Amino acid sequence: MSRTTPPAAPAPTALGRGLPLVMASACGVTVANAYFPQAITPLIARSLDVSDGTATTLATLTQLGYAVGIFLLVPLGDRLPRRPLVTVLLAVTSLALLTAGLAPGAGLLLTAGTLVGLATVVPQILLPTAAGLVEPERRGRVIGTLQAGLIGGILLARAFGGVLGEHLGWRAPYLVAAVLTALLAIVLGALLPPTVPAVRDGYGGLLSDTLRMLRTQKELRRSVLFQVTVFGGFSAAWTAVALLITGPRYDMGTQAVGVLALVGAGSMFLAPSAGKWVDRYGADRVNLWCVAAGLVAAGVLAAGALGGITGIVTLAAGLLLIDVAVQCGQVANQARIFALRPEIHSRLNTGYMTCSFLGASAGSWLGTRAYTHFGWWAVCALIALAVASALVTYVAGGGGRRDTKAGEEDAIDSAPSARSR
Repeated sequence: MSRTTPPAAPAPTALGRGLPLVMASACGVTVANAYFPQAITPLIARSLDVSDGTATTLATLTQLGYAVGIFLLVPLGDRLPRRPLVTVLLAVTSLALLTAGLAPGAGLLLTAGTLVGLATVVPQILLPTAAGLVEPERRGRVIGTLQAGLIGGILLARAFGGVLGEHLGWRAPYLVAAVLTALLAIVLGALLPPTVPAVRDGYGGLLSDTLRMLRTQKELRRSVLFQVTVFGGFSAAWTAVALLITGPRYDMGTQAVGVLALVGAGSMFLAPSAGKWVDRYGADRVNLWCVAAGLVAAGVLAAGALGGITGIVTLAAGLLLIDVAVQCGQVANQARIFALRPEIHSRLNTGYMTCSFLGASAGSWLGTRAYTHFGWWAVCALIALAVASALVTYVAGGGGRRDTKAGEEDAIDSAPSARSR
């Protein structure tokens, strides 16, 4: 059970108006570290004279390290002062990137890549930090701003790695990322306001609390179910579209997938607006809009099986729609959980993001098999089924109710589990 400290953190206005933009940039740069290796694995294979499978393992281990880091490190944001925690993680990430960029062989590169993923979880600490330092009426907008940076980092990382690697070699993205991450450690170490640890629990208690909250926090479960279903459909789409584009229907190279990813980057500009919509209409309403967008996306994507210019245009439109559904839904879901008690924000976000990545992994696995065995139409049906299942979450929660009231109920339900200092 959590032993909470009295709220001694800075007043909500401590976040100011300019710092969210700096934090959003930090989210984008750091999360890109977990994604840009996907674009340079063929270059690594040729340079180090290893198989494509070995090179692809680098991207897999980096992603796995990121998922493990979320579960093992993000809860520390409730136990340790966040400014030094963020600074140390950025410094470790920078050193790991430098090591990867200078690695003479595959063994050290794989080890350093895993460490990069493990330590580059700073965005998942910055998000709850920002939510706790801003007044409630601005929370959705600030989360949307940081989420826009996060989205931009994910969607542009492949372009960054691919272009830089193609012209300067595969080591260049690692070395440039190491410098940028080191600069972020200095900037955030100077600008982030100090925070006071919310709990005194041991590390094991933090991890067990994260699992307990998935069982006891109703609003956390709602956010998880919304995101797992829609994010699963998103992952199925993006995994299978690479097979479709490079297959006999289109017979294009992987650079075409990169162009589609740039189209999807347009969704990052809607994240701040999604935050304003959450502040005005509530998270449930925005989630419902995202579910509707996801269902429309499934139908539009189905036309991608036609091939030719028509197929490419519909694929771009459908992927943009599913990107919007995921990213705007992410803003709504995190606004919902961050409306709960501030001393558990990091653990709430840990449970939420861990489940989200499990859903994404399941979506990728199912999407690949649906395409392999039944074709693109089956992938679109899978996306529609996954997104439609989110409606069950909406209806079961009495869709449309006031989110603030729901958050207050969860805070009351969970209050007895905390012991005051």
